[in-house]
Amino acid sequence: GCISRSKHWNLPAATGSQRLPRVTDLASAVEMCTTGMPVSAKKALEKGIVDKVIYGDILSEAISFAKTVESKPVGPRRVSTLKVKGKEISSAVFDAAYDMIQKRSRGAIGPLLNVKALEAAVNSDSYEDGLEKEASLVQALFFSGQSRALQYAFFSERKLPKWETPGGSVNYKNTTPMALKEAAVIGGGTMGSGIAACFISSGIPVKLVEVNQEYLDKTLSGIRKIVQRNVEKGRLSQEKAGQQLSLLRGTLDYNELKNVDIVIEAVFENMDLKKKIFRRLDQTCKPSAILASNTSGLDIDQMASVTSRPEKVVGTHFFSPAHVMKLLENIRGKRTSPETMATVMELGKKLRKISVLVGNCPHFVGNRMLGPYVREASYLLEEGALPHEVDQVLEDFGFAMGAFKVGDLAGNDVGYKGRKDFGFITREGQEDRFRQGYRYCPIADFLVERGRLGQKSGKGWYNYGKPGGRVPQPDPEVEKLIIESSEKAGFKRRRISPQEILERCLYSLINEGFKTLEENIASRQEDIDMIWLYGYGWPRHTGGPMYYAKNFVGLDKIYERILYYQALNPDVKHWEPSNLLASEGLKGRMNISRL
Repeated sequence: GCISRSKHWNLPAATGSQRLPRVTDLASAVEMCTTGMPVSAKKALEKGIVDKVIYGDILSEAISFAKTVESKPVGPRRVSTLKVKGKEISSAVFDAAYDMIQKRSRGAIGPLLNVKALEAAVNSDSYEDGLEKEASLVQALFFSGQSRALQYAFFSERKLPKWETPGGSVNYKNTTPMALKEAAVIGGGTMGSGIAACFISSGIPVKLVEVNQEYLDKTLSGIRKIVQRNVEKGRLSQEKAGQQLSLLRGTLDYNELKNVDIVIEAVFENMDLKKKIFRRLDQTCKPSAILASNTSGLDIDQMASVTSRPEKVVGTHFFSPAHVMKLLENIRGKRTSPETMATVMELGKKLRKISVLVGNCPHFVGNRMLGPYVREASYLLEEGALPHEVDQVLEDFGFAMGAFKVGDLAGNDVGYKGRKDFGFITREGQEDRFRQGYRYCPIADFLVERGRLGQKSGKGWYNYGKPGGRVPQPDPEVEKLIIESSEKAGFKRRRISPQEILERCLYSLINEGFKTLEENIASRQEDIDMIWLYGYGWPRHTGGPMYYAKNFVGLDKIYERILYYQALNPDVKHWEPSNLLASEGLKGRMNISRL
């Protein structure tokens, strides 16, 4: 019930919202019901939710506990007959709760109805009246679109281990994974350190290779800090921390990788460097070893082509920071064997990741869909919007951060380097608005070239006051840059409605998702939705982009609006509608006409 309801934000029901505030303070009841965070037995005892926590033999402890109240008045034991605790301060508690929900829930109605259920416990004339109000709120939530979306997300997540390739010819039933007794990671840095930390926290010995002793010492120190932070936060005992760190070994010598079962290359995104590493690994590692790349978008088949074992080459796209983020996007190449696919999917399970198998294409599924979303956000700046206006619409929809705040957090120089590596930037100050067949907005490049890298430099799309600052403020300097740049390019600036901002960012992303299904890059819509829920912060109460498109908007409406934006922007490739979406959208229109 109310002690551990998970993250799906349904009501406790079964009398939970009416009983909990009768045994613990109202503020604790609000926190538990609106967040769904689990409460340990020890914490439940502190909060008055349970009478005693027993360690050891339950029977003897129960007898001992019973004797402590022998011949003593126990008093009323039915929770329903107790008074709600803290009724006199309830107004202040509920005001604070509604303020918190407005900031934290981002459009989810579950937390709001939980507070209303607790208010019913406080304000009803009797326990029975409170139950009636709880039941009506449960009904309202249960039949809402958000509740169905949360149920879909819950079951979709549990469907992921039952993976399959498009058409189902290769799947979890007809494949057997290799046993992984020892792993290796090439390259420390943020990603390599996080991946190595994932291995040792799951009990898998790992060797970490760096280019020199200075980098190796720094990397090993960073991993020790990751483990120690878990000790400080009470997630890990000092003894367990020591056991984990004993599984980690640093080395400068590739020859020490001769007997590992899997190697994950985690150097920066440069194909020539990755190929060089794969050639060396192919020569060094045993023939059965899997060679994996932690790439966010480079061609897995190109890496496989320089090895004698393309069937053993696979992509393992961890999300940063790898020891925190739950998503693992595994990428099958054209010649990746079923055994290799099964092994990396099983590895994801061992590392406690949300593991999804996808096909090989530029940027794979998640980042491929992110491309149109980010491009449309930048086009909106050229046409009349400002960063804080775009971000506000996206945050009102349910994202924790809008596109421009995310850029500042990640570092705008990261995206700049990627665009440079892919050939979109050939020199500083480049102003042309059409590159490699795409409409191109260079405003983000201009920011980086002015030293506005984001939070780490104190200035990016927003002003953070100081390097490392966290509070974004709209910056007149950025507004001036945007206006001057767009006017110089010949755009006539206009007011852009929140609805247009939302449609252009989300519908372009959804259209790209349908293309990944159509091209057999993604196997199922559930896979796409889980990628976006766990890798990109899509609001869970809408199910994911594919579920949202079908069940909150309607595919016929999505298709209609994509055609509209394509007519307005014939030079923008991502508005070309997916054939799959077109067929599904036209079906929807036919069904409506029949009605």
